[in-house]
Amino acid sequence: MIRLIGYFFGIGTALALLVAAGVAIYISHLSKDLPDYEVLAKYEPPVTTRIHASDGALMAEYARERRLYLPIQAVPDRVKAAFLSAEDKNFYNHPGIDMTGLGRAVMVNLQNFGSGKRQVGASTITQQVAKNFLLSSDQTYERKIKEMILAFRIEQAYSKDRILELYLNEIFFGLGAYGVAGAALTYFDKAVNELTVAEAAYLAALPKGPSNYHPFKYADRAIERRNWVIDQMVDNGYVTREEGDKAKAEPLGVTPRRTGTYLFAGEYFTEEVRRQISARYGENALYEGGLSVRTTLDPKMQLIARKAMQNGLMKFDTLRGYRGPVTSINVSGDWGVPLGEVKRLEDVPEWSLAVVLDSSANGLSIGLQPTREVSGELAKDRIEGTVSKEDMRFAMRHVVDGRTVKANSPADVLKPGDVIFVQKKEDADGAYALRQVPEVEGGLIAMDPHTGRVLAMVGGFSYSQSEFNRATQAMRQPGSSFKPIVYAAALDNGYTPASVIMDGPITIKSGNTTWTPKNYDGRTAGPATLRSGIERSRNLMTVRLANDMGMKLVAEYAERFGVYDRLAQYLPMALGSGETTVMRMVSAYSIMANGGKSIKPTLIDRIQDRYGKTVYRQDERGCENCNAAEWQNQPEPELVDNSEQVLDPMTAYQITSMMVGVVERGTGATVAELGRHIAGKTGTTNDEKDTWFIGYTPNLVVGLYMGYDQPKGLGKGATGGGLAAPIFKDVMRVALDGTPNVDFKVPEGMKLIAINRKTGMRANSRDSGAFIEAFKPGTGPADSYWVIGMDADSKASGGSLSPQANQAIQSGGGGLY
Repeated sequence: MIRLIGYFFGIGTALALLVAAGVAIYISHLSKDLPDYEVLAKYEPPVTTRIHASDGALMAEYARERRLYLPIQAVPDRVKAAFLSAEDKNFYNHPGIDMTGLGRAVMVNLQNFGSGKRQVGASTITQQVAKNFLLSSDQTYERKIKEMILAFRIEQAYSKDRILELYLNEIFFGLGAYGVAGAALTYFDKAVNELTVAEAAYLAALPKGPSNYHPFKYADRAIERRNWVIDQMVDNGYVTREEGDKAKAEPLGVTPRRTGTYLFAGEYFTEEVRRQISARYGENALYEGGLSVRTTLDPKMQLIARKAMQNGLMKFDTLRGYRGPVTSINVSGDWGVPLGEVKRLEDVPEWSLAVVLDSSANGLSIGLQPTREVSGELAKDRIEGTVSKEDMRFAMRHVVDGRTVKANSPADVLKPGDVIFVQKKEDADGAYALRQVPEVEGGLIAMDPHTGRVLAMVGGFSYSQSEFNRATQAMRQPGSSFKPIVYAAALDNGYTPASVIMDGPITIKSGNTTWTPKNYDGRTAGPATLRSGIERSRNLMTVRLANDMGMKLVAEYAERFGVYDRLAQYLPMALGSGETTVMRMVSAYSIMANGGKSIKPTLIDRIQDRYGKTVYRQDERGCENCNAAEWQNQPEPELVDNSEQVLDPMTAYQITSMMVGVVERGTGATVAELGRHIAGKTGTTNDEKDTWFIGYTPNLVVGLYMGYDQPKGLGKGATGGGLAAPIFKDVMRVALDGTPNVDFKVPEGMKLIAINRKTGMRANSRDSGAFIEAFKPGTGPADSYWVIGMDADSKASGGSLSPQANQAIQSGGGGLY
C-alpha cells in the first residue's frame, strides 16, 4: 500500500514538474516577445495645446485627445482615493498582481462558466498600465499572462506613485477627455483640486465603461455606479459615513465644458493664431504637442472693436431696408421643435432667434428659440414676446425682388411662421427689437505701433456666419488711405510739406491709351501745398506728385512699408488701385507712428512647449545689463531696438503732422470731436466700393474698411469720412478713455516755421492764415513761388501700357474722403 502510494506520488510529482516546466517554457516563450516597458520612462502622451490672451484668459484648446498632463503630486488625495477604491484598493501593497482579487475573479468565472455571462477580470492599476501602454485590448489568456509578467517588471522598475501617475493621465473618460485633469474640465469645468467627493467618485466610475455611464443617456446607471464608488471610499476609510451619505445625495452635476473658442468675440483672432501655429510647427504639434501660446490679444480692446464694428455695419445696413426673414417654419403645432433646429449666431449672444406667431398693424407676437439643456435636449418651456412697430421701423422699407418697397404695417412685412432675429430691450419685460444680419462686411485691426502686437481683430460681423477673416484675408483696394505712402516717399526725397503742386486737370498719355483722373468732387482748386493735398485728399495733386518723382520710387516705398510685395509701376496705383489687406495697411501706418522704424505685426507673444521651455518669443530686442546681480549706481538698462529704419524719423513726423491736419481740418474731421491728438487718413475707392479709415495716436493704431464681399457700390456719397471714420471714432472714444492726451513728439533738430497756406512760402506779418510747418535741417519754405506740374498734360514713361496697366486705369483709384 505504501509502495502504491509512493508510486502515485512519484507519478504526480513528475507530472507536476512536467506541467511546471511546460508553464515555464510557455511563459519564457511569451516573455521573449514582450514590448520594452522602459518606454514608460519616456512617456509623452498627446496633450492639449492651449491659447491664452495677453491677460492670461483662456481663448481656445486644440487636441485630438483632450488631455492635460498632471504630476501625481498635484492630484488631491480624495481623487486618488476615489480611483484606488474603484479600481485597486490594494494598489500600494501588492507587487503588481493582487492575488486575493485574482482568486476571487477565478471563483466567480468558474461559477458563471457556461451561463453566457461575461467573465470578470482582476486587473490591478499596474496591469491596466501594462495593457494601455504596451499591449492590445484583446480578450485572450495569452494577453492576460503577458499583462501579468509586464506588471511584475513595471513594479520593479518604477515607484507606485509613478505608475499611478501614468494611469491617471492616460485613461479615457468619454466625451473626448483623456486623463483625470482633462476629465475634470470636460465634465465639471473645474480644476482637479476643485472636485468634490461626489465628482471625484463619478470620474473614478467612468474608466470601467464611459459609454455605459453617460451622464445624460444613462443618468440612473451613472449615479448607481458613482454611489458604489463612494461606498468603497467609506469602507476603505477615505471618507466618513456622513461625508459619503452627503455625497451620494448630490446630483451628478455634470456641466460639459464647451469646445472650440472660449473667449467671447475672439473667434477670428483665435483662428488666425491656430493657422499660424499649424503652419509653423505642423498639425501634430498643434493637436498633440501641449503648447502654451500667449497671444497679444487685449480682451477689453477686442470687445470695444467688435461693438464699434458691428454697430457701424448695422447702422449702414438698416438704412437700406429689410431683406426678409431667415427662413419660415410651420407654427400650427409645437413651434419650439422646428425653431430649435434653426442655426443661431453663437458669437452674437445679444440676439435670439424667434418665430412670428402673429402679425398686425401694431407689431408682432413672437416665440423665442428654446434653449438647449446640457443634455442637448430642447427646453420644454416656450417663451413668448412682442416686437412693436416702432422697434422694427427700419423694416417698413423692405426689399422685394430687388426693389425697396414701403410698407404701412408690420403685417405687410412678416407673417406667422417667419423666423427672425430679435434683441431683448433693456428695462422692457417681454419687448424685443427686430434685427438683421448686415449684408455689408468689413475688417478691423488695432495694433501697438512700437511692437507690432495686434491688440484686437474683427474679421467680419459674425464668425458663426462666415469664417472668412476680412482683416487678414480680404484683398481690397485701399483707395486714398494709400496716399500717405506716396507723400512719405516725396518727403523722404527732397519735397517738403510746403511744396506746391497744381490741383488741376491732367491727362496721362501712353501709346494709344489715355487716362484723365478726377478729384472725388469733380472740382479743382489750383496750386496748393502737399499738406493741403493730403488733408483734402486731392487725386489730381497725388497723381502729379507721383508722376513728378516717378512711380519707381512710389513702388519702392510701398514695398518697403509692406503694403505690397510688388507694386506695378502705373500711375493709378498711386491712388490706391492695388489690392492689399487691412493688416498690411495698419502695419504701414504703424511705421509712421513708430518714428519710421519697421515693425513686424504679430499675434503671438510667446510659445512654450509642454515642459515650459520657451520655443518662440516675439520680442527680439536685446537688453544689456538687465540681469545685473546688484545695482552699483550704473545707468538703468535700456532695451535695444535693432529694427530697420524704414523712413527718416523727421519724415515720419512730417507725414504724421499732415495727417493730424486730415483729422483737424480735412476729410476725417468727424474724428476731431474726440479732442485727441490723432493722425489719420480716409479712403474711398472707385465707385464707392470700399470705405477706409486708418488713424493713430502715439501709442495705438486702428484701421478698418467697410464693403461688400462681392464688391459693389455702397451708394452715392458713401465715403471713408462718413462710414469708416465714425467706427474708428467709436473705438478710440472708449479705448482712450482715462488715458492722457499724449502729443506726437517732434524729433530733435526739426525747424518749425510759419508759412503761407496757399503759397507755401514763409509767412509775413500780413498773412492771416499762417501755419506752423515742420522742416528738416537744411530745408525750409521756398524763396520764390514754384508750382509742380503746371503743364496740363503729362506723358507717362514706359511706352504702351500693358493689359494690367489698362485694368489699373479702369479701376480708377482713390476718392476725396
